[in-house]
Amino acid sequence: MTGPDAAATTRVRRARMASLLLDGSTRFEDPVAVVEWFGAMQGQDPAGVIWSLGLRTGRTRDAVESALESGSILRTWPMRGTLHLVPGRDARWMVEHLGARALAQAGRRRAALGIDTATAQRATDLLGAALADRTVLPRADCLALLESHGIGTDGQRGYHLLWYAAACGVICPGPMRERAPTFVGLDAWAPPGPAPDRPAALALIATRFVRSHGPVTSHDLARWADLTMADARAGLAGAEGVVSSDIQGVTMHMTTATADALDTPADDTAPDQVWALPGFDELVLGYRDRTVQLPAHHEPRIVPGGNGMFTPTLVVDGLVVGTWRRRALTRSMRITATPFTAIPDAARAGLEDRLAQYADFLGLPAQVSWADPTSA
Repeated sequence: MTGPDAAATTRVRRARMASLLLDGSTRFEDPVAVVEWFGAMQGQDPAGVIWSLGLRTGRTRDAVESALESGSILRTWPMRGTLHLVPGRDARWMVEHLGARALAQAGRRRAALGIDTATAQRATDLLGAALADRTVLPRADCLALLESHGIGTDGQRGYHLLWYAAACGVICPGPMRERAPTFVGLDAWAPPGPAPDRPAALALIATRFVRSHGPVTSHDLARWADLTMADARAGLAGAEGVVSSDIQGVTMHMTTATADALDTPADDTAPDQVWALPGFDELVLGYRDRTVQLPAHHEPRIVPGGNGMFTPTLVVDGLVVGTWRRRALTRSMRITATPFTAIPDAARAGLEDRLAQYADFLGLPAQVSWADPTSA
């Protein structure tokens, strides 16, 4: 959302920080509660999304990872053909109702890989049978199983067959074992949960998206949940506690609490809030139009080369002001911060503290250095 009213843009940005659980006004200590608040959190970078949970809960890495070990949080492909963390009890209906479009569109990809529908279904049946209880199989063993039954997994075929079985709601990625990816049976691993019909599922995901990202547009929801615009509007119409408002000529949806907060003057004397976020955090990934928190001319520095790989960000008062990268050494974490422009000393010191907090989350002391803003 762009427009001439800078004050309105600032209010939206600050409101989004509250919705994203980044301003301290709402805090959950339980990682499961955070994932339920969001509905889903982008998760193709496992280390990054674990940090997203850690910084929102104040919990240790072990506490966050234990939730994935238990199955109360699952990592799977519920929408956009992209890995997300989802509440374990909601995984089934999310894969069914939100993953349908990606599954329907995958036929062309299977054809390019030389996989017919019958082979994909046979692979799914084999994997489902092998993982019918709480068995945890390394990915390599899953591929070996398919190969032993004459199903080729060379190139990208193996990855696609595993994805297809997960998109059908049969398996899902399991907890890491000796740093290696695994798979488990979805029904065996996920706790019992609701089974909403499609209208109820659309309303539920719209409710969660709006409360965790609002103010948002219907286009934001459609992109995030991989819905048609008709389904996005239907979900918003059925969402609980959601109101709409015209902001700079754009219809935006938010909770009643967010709407009230927008009408409350901000305390401009308070110090800026600062964050060191992972590359795939919802602050950036959660919106079709992210210009409120990321000026368009800086976006190429967040996604270098436009290849879909997002760089970790430095955030001041909801605005992305730079990037950071890390390198784990034997006994410390070397972190280099690169601002887009000069950052005030107080914010810079706060960002250094946040970067040190990240290293501490991993059990390492931090070595933080700053690159020249013109170097990137």
